Amino acid sequence: MKPSRERLLREMGLGPVWTLRTPREAVNNQPEIHPAAPDLPLVEATDLDAPKIKAVPAAVVQAPVAQATVPSATASPDSAIALPDWSSLEARVAACRQCRLCETRKQAVLGVGDRQADWLFVGEGPGAEEDARGEPFVGQAGQLLDNMLASIGLRRGHDVYIANAVKCRPPENRTPDAAEIAACRPYLAEQIALLQPKLIVVMGRPAAQAILQAEVKISDMRGKLHDYNGIPVIVTYHPAYLLRNLMEKAKAWEDLCFMRRTMRALKAAWRDE
Repeated sequence: MKPSRERLLREMGLGPVWTLRTPREAVNNQPEIHPAAPDLPLVEATDLDAPKIKAVPAAVVQAPVAQATVPSATASPDSAIALPDWSSLEARVAACRQCRLCETRKQAVLGVGDRQADWLFVGEGPGAEEDARGEPFVGQAGQLLDNMLASIGLRRGHDVYIANAVKCRPPENRTPDAAEIAACRPYLAEQIALLQPKLIVVMGRPAAQAILQAEVKISDMRGKLHDYNGIPVIVTYHPAYLLRNLMEKAKAWEDLCFMRRTMRALKAAWRDE
């Protein structure tokens, strides 16, 4: 049986969200405000369904989302090669020895999902379970991510692709360092060029740094649209961080609503072209 959105939000620590305090007939078309979580800021129920947002710049919406060439993982940042196919990319990632993470990995973890997806979610790096199974987000953080996706009508593998900033597990699940992120960045760039997503969601600081190539403070970057080669980028918390900081889940819900509004605006802009 498919779980209801209310149940998924409860599992995320955000419910009850949609319970009406009065019969619908008594609302008289007034906005309904519901608590996102006990003792946390309120979130409007209409946030999820709003069809427009203020901040999708025309330059971002109309810019091409793919480049003819992408940087090679073994070349300098300024060089380029012809766009590869998925098989070539998978083989090179599996054989990569560009940084010391290859010395302790069981396998490289490229990504998983729909290769024609409009949504690209980028995390930090594989953990122990991901390293063993060869798929990103399969542990507790992955379960939370699946619930977060379901709360806005998405599902892993269906119009969603999931990748990481680095493709090999850092020892002891530590945060990847700048050199490791830089070594893997060309692979991520090739994934984006192949996917041509409409929207990129980066989860956590390493993912944001890999995409935006700048120092990042998540609290300052949330709720805004950023840009990667003409593709809008949204910054949010990593699910593993949310498992350790339960009080931040209300902010993650706000980010999910912002993602949904942004995608609706993007799709409407593409239909109008």
